[in-house]
Amino acid sequence: MAYKRFKFLGVAAVVLMVAMACGGSNNPGTSKQYKIGLVTDIGGLNDKSFNHLAYVGLEKAKTDFGIKDDVTESKSGNDYVNNLTGFASKNYDLVIGVGFLMQEAVGTVSGQFPNIHFAIIDGAGTDANGNDLKHTNVESLFFKEQDAGAMVGVIAGWMEKNGKAKKNKHVIGAVGGISIPPVNHYIAGYKWAATMEDPSIKVLVGYSNDFTDPAKCKGQATSMINSNADILFQVAGGCGLGVLQGAGQAGVYSIGVDADQKDADPSVIASALKKVDVATYTAIKNVVNGQFQAGALTFSIANDGAGYAVDNLTVPAELQTELKTFQDKIKAGTLTPPADIPTP
Repeated sequence: MAYKRFKFLGVAAVVLMVAMACGGSNNPGTSKQYKIGLVTDIGGLNDKSFNHLAYVGLEKAKTDFGIKDDVTESKSGNDYVNNLTGFASKNYDLVIGVGFLMQEAVGTVSGQFPNIHFAIIDGAGTDANGNDLKHTNVESLFFKEQDAGAMVGVIAGWMEKNGKAKKNKHVIGAVGGISIPPVNHYIAGYKWAATMEDPSIKVLVGYSNDFTDPAKCKGQATSMINSNADILFQVAGGCGLGVLQGAGQAGVYSIGVDADQKDADPSVIASALKKVDVATYTAIKNVVNGQFQAGALTFSIANDGAGYAVDNLTVPAELQTELKTFQDKIKAGTLTPPADIPTP
């Protein structure tokens, strides 16, 4: 009897071990592989700007969380709904749309798939009139681009005031892609801070009405350079690379946007940073950790979601001090860059 009882206990132990091994799959925290789909705007992954940064955040999440990641690049605005639907219909855990221009598409598709989580860079899920539908499955990832714009505006204004630019005619420029809030926030901060540094400065503002064709932005840049602008800020994604190249060919300075664009052209002396990679990673982390929350998350200098980089330029000590003072005041809330472009 003792032998039989021992044999029974041994078999039971083996059964228990097998059950425990198989039962691990009931714990989603240890076994589930989350599926994340990223839909780019028309600029594509090679824009060296915010689409690229979204991909950087996606890849970091893949490393940290072991997610299954897929990317679909949009070639035109007509692709948005189909591309978002492609991931949602396959029950992806999170579908991320990159860009303000995708707002209506996210509003449409998130309404059709209420059980799928969505996130959108620079916008919300809206109706055809731009009204936020406030869907409970949509997380909006916004930025205070004006914070980053202000920091590079300090650089441009300080250099003009102190005779450190190329022509020193107190004229600078900003080339936007399409006149939409994220673009205009950047330009607003840039113009505001440059004017604070150099009250006599003239800030030329133009739009290419394009985010992909560098030739269109280069044309805008050339016009500004012919009007004595010697520091040009590009806020036009892949199109804006034409601004940087045009500045370099004309022997003046340029400022990059979103990512650190120091390698795009030797003329780049600074970049306004919009940490789309941080926002993308945060949205994915929230889903993986079961902390998805509908509504808006805002990234700014105060929470390290925006900033600046100095590129291909030796920064004088006085300018370093000015930049630190300015940034500290923005963080503390004693200086608040405007969201709307100052007039005149």
